[in-house]
Amino acid sequence: MAMRRAASAAVKAMAGSPSVISRQLHASPGPKKIVGVFYKANEYAKLNPNFLGCAENALGIREWLESQGHQYIVTDDKEGPNCELEKHIPDLHVLISTPFHPAYVTAERIKKAKNLQLLLTAGIGSDHIDLKAAAAAGLTVAEVTGSNTVSVAEDELMRVLILTRNFVPAHHQAINGEWNVAAIAHRAYDLEGKTVGTVGAGRIGKLLLQRLKPFNCNMLYHDRLKMDPEIEKEIGAHFEEDLDAMLAKCDIIVINMPLTEKTKGMFNKDKIAKLKKGVLIVNNARGAIMDTQAVTDACSSGHIAGYSGDVWYPQPAPKDHPWRYMPNQAMTPHISGTTIDGQIRYAAGTKDMLDKYFKGEDFPAQNYIVKEGKIASQYL
Repeated sequence: MAMRRAASAAVKAMAGSPSVISRQLHASPGPKKIVGVFYKANEYAKLNPNFLGCAENALGIREWLESQGHQYIVTDDKEGPNCELEKHIPDLHVLISTPFHPAYVTAERIKKAKNLQLLLTAGIGSDHIDLKAAAAAGLTVAEVTGSNTVSVAEDELMRVLILTRNFVPAHHQAINGEWNVAAIAHRAYDLEGKTVGTVGAGRIGKLLLQRLKPFNCNMLYHDRLKMDPEIEKEIGAHFEEDLDAMLAKCDIIVINMPLTEKTKGMFNKDKIAKLKKGVLIVNNARGAIMDTQAVTDACSSGHIAGYSGDVWYPQPAPKDHPWRYMPNQAMTPHISGTTIDGQIRYAAGTKDMLDKYFKGEDFPAQNYIVKEGKIASQYL
């Protein structure tokens, strides 16, 4: 009864939203069908016992799930009407995916998934899910908040240094048997004294700023929430309320905000034109925050002197994606948050939430992205 009252209150709170179809917040009795979508590791799967994030090792939870009578289907085949995932949509109860090989959960798929109750992201970032449709259907969406923040922040710092020091073409010289110092040195700089701005200063953004502090940069941040004054003072970063004003000051820009309807395509041709000529950009947040062609054109013209990140749209990136071939880039596949240490954390966090789901217990509050028809504030 209390659960029904809570669900009813959540529905009333969603002013102007579609009516919520109430689905159970916790597992109903009996075995469940759980589907996991992960990248395939092939010959690499057996090289490290802690390589848990691949399809072959499937978060290390198969034996645990099957010992309790649950069915655990794992695949990397997630696209198109005839893919393996599509076959299981009508009768699955739980879908687990990762940001590194996301299963795009559209409103159409949600409508087909009559038994679906829970969508879990093994990692951070649930924008591969149509959150409005999930909320309207009464689904729970959760992720392992904090599981790979260190992994991503460290990767961002690495990319800042790679771009600043013009490392990639220098490395290519070493591989290709070349030796042309001038070709590298004419655009290699120290990080000290540069103005670095992060667009977003949540868990990852704060960790990045802390790691930048020893480099004696001028650190700026823009966020919907201002840091606690003591933390801000300790880090040595300055809050910028006006995003465009901050961007115009930056030698280096790091993107650390979630993908939402508001941020999708935010860095378009007009926004990029307002940046300093020769700006360096690091984006490990989401590829769709950037206008793909606008970034390509700006890198080609030199307005963006260097662009690095591990996020693309769509993912996996097609072979003809223009970011693969644009100049002045240091792109990689989506790897920053899937270090072995990160995998151990998000595998453990996923198992913990599944256990709580089976027992009818709540998840840690910070893990919820959609609960009782409400979407977490960072995605609004």
